[in-house]
Amino acid sequence: MEFTEAFKQTGPCSFSPDSRFLAIAVDYRLVVRDVVSLKVVQLFSCVDKISSVEWAPDSEYILCGLYKRPMVQAWSLSQPDWTCKIDEGPAGIAYARWSPDSRHILTTSEFQLRLTVWSLVNTACVHVQWPKHGSKGVSFTKDGKFAAICTRRDCKDYINLLSCHSWEIMTVFAVDTVDLAGVEWSPDDSAIVVWDSLLEYKILIYSPDGRCLFKYLAYESGLGVKTVAWSPCGQFLAVGSYDQAVRTLNHLTWKTFAEFSHAAYIRSPCNAAIYKEVDDPWQLDMSELCLSEGFSCNMQDNGAENGTEGGGSRVKYALMDVPITLPSMKPATDKPNPKQGIGMLSWSNDSHYFFTRNDNMPTALWIWDICRLELAAVLVQKDPIRAAAWDPTCTRLVLCTESPHLYMWTPSGACCVNIPLLNFRIIDLKWNSNGSCLLLKDRESFCCATIISALPEEEPDQSDDTSEDE
Repeated sequence: MEFTEAFKQTGPCSFSPDSRFLAIAVDYRLVVRDVVSLKVVQLFSCVDKISSVEWAPDSEYILCGLYKRPMVQAWSLSQPDWTCKIDEGPAGIAYARWSPDSRHILTTSEFQLRLTVWSLVNTACVHVQWPKHGSKGVSFTKDGKFAAICTRRDCKDYINLLSCHSWEIMTVFAVDTVDLAGVEWSPDDSAIVVWDSLLEYKILIYSPDGRCLFKYLAYESGLGVKTVAWSPCGQFLAVGSYDQAVRTLNHLTWKTFAEFSHAAYIRSPCNAAIYKEVDDPWQLDMSELCLSEGFSCNMQDNGAENGTEGGGSRVKYALMDVPITLPSMKPATDKPNPKQGIGMLSWSNDSHYFFTRNDNMPTALWIWDICRLELAAVLVQKDPIRAAAWDPTCTRLVLCTESPHLYMWTPSGACCVNIPLLNFRIIDLKWNSNGSCLLLKDRESFCCATIISALPEEEPDQSDDTSEDE
């Protein structure tokens, strides 16, 4: 695995949708680099510190949110002299996003007074009164033709369906929620899922014309839904809740067909591989680790080594036996937003697997096999998991724990990779859209990593087991 040198950043970093460029916020400057060479191709100066960065879907324009001002600035990559400023005046701007056509910007004012659609083609703008949320509550169809916007008036929640061509409201319908928390189009654009606040468990499926197709309540008298995620294929809807379980619904009947619990005590029978991060006593020097879809590195079934370049301590994964008790903590009952339930949930690109993190077991990442309806693996880390992401091109998962190590899993196994940069601790990571580059963020810097596919003849002898025996 190859790493670049570290570069300064003070805020958000974002890959362009076409995977060619990387935009980085450095105080009030927006630096655009080429993904392959990391050379600076454009440098833009904003009027204040950059709070958010978002590329237009066509990778032509870049949106910078200056929410302390509050103001929005947009830049053109091909026309450096072109710029756009949006200022809502006393109403302020709490959040801004691109429309699918890359020629309109949607801003939400402070206190959710209104949502405004600004055109970059002309001076026209459209207002939607009383949006329900600032950064949430807006979802676009995959084909980019329609937008579902949540609003609230007279103590009632509504879905406004807008045409992304004319920005006219096509239809408005009320939804049966006490306090709507989120909305999301299905990947095939045939249905809209709506879920209620954490105080009430309720999942509602609506057709675009406002008909309620299905209402799902898993239980009553408890904290409800925490995370919702469609599978990329559109056949499954995963719902993570505060009762530490994930329930999956199918798109044909909208009935649940599986429930995955997250018990701290894992006992037999269990076919899952349980990897635990442990200190590595060996002092081998492996300056490079090569990974393909299956791992071609010096790794056996019960662990993998990493190099010590960069001054970090050596760690590896050890394969544990069941029964095993996972580290857990008791959430505080006297504080809001308790740290329990499914706080992270994401599907692999082929919809075969999804991972979860139960927030009261923050050091464990659970990987589920939706085809076999069983637990595939558990990664038990030394520190709480900060971020995790699937490779967009294959079944490869990477995660970080604010340590100088990068952790990877595929169906073939798991391994730990040392970052060869001094005092670099990963707090966030993200892939570009074609999977050719992985962005790793420290608190004040970032680097990029690429995974090198090894040739078959370069694979090491698998009989040379350098891992500890269990």
